[in-house]
Amino acid sequence: MIVLVLAFAFLAAAIWAEGLFRPRAFPPDRGEFPIRGIDVSHHQGKIDWQRVAANDVAFAIIKATEGGDHVDDTFAENLRQARAAGLAVGAYHFFTFCRPGADQAKNFISVVPRGEPLLPPVVDIEIHGNCPHRPSPAELNAELLAFLGPVEATYGKPAIVYITDEAGPAYAAHIPVRQRWLRSISMPPRGEGWVYWQYLDTGRVDGIDGDVDLNVLKGGPARLSELFAPTP
Repeated sequence: MIVLVLAFAFLAAAIWAEGLFRPRAFPPDRGEFPIRGIDVSHHQGKIDWQRVAANDVAFAIIKATEGGDHVDDTFAENLRQARAAGLAVGAYHFFTFCRPGADQAKNFISVVPRGEPLLPPVVDIEIHGNCPHRPSPAELNAELLAFLGPVEATYGKPAIVYITDEAGPAYAAHIPVRQRWLRSISMPPRGEGWVYWQYLDTGRVDGIDGDVDLNVLKGGPARLSELFAPTP
């Protein structure tokens, strides 16, 4: 009996400590960051975009592709419905370590429409869920340039780079210089050169069942309009 009581006490203490020391998300100051957005993929399931737009969401960055041939099967519908709901929309690509950058660019370009307003293309660099092969910083830089060249030429806008905390120490200082999309769930991001801040990965938004990533834009409505404007 004493052993059982001690076990429950230990479990309770562990849960308390985990809650105490886990980084806590906080809502960014709306006076400083008035524009909120989300990023989504097939993991969010079917989305009611009209309800999303009514829940203080101004932009959505939607997963389009991954690697050299994978297409997110919800991308086209999410893009169409989010645009119809009045959101500024953009597309992102999950960059894999085991396919040439040029192949990945072809995949992205074949899926993401041209000739209509879009936020700048985003390339997502992560280790979790990626290929077992780990390229050197120089190798990754070369393949990213092979991806960015055709993608930026096609859409007429410099891309934005999202890189996770896990991948950052190995690669962040060596990849092509672009504006960043930063993830920070415990404190505001530091420094310059970033445009989006992902401040929560377990957010809730009306119209989406389950968790969704929440982001803010650095800047106000004019900055969002500038990013979303069609290229000449």
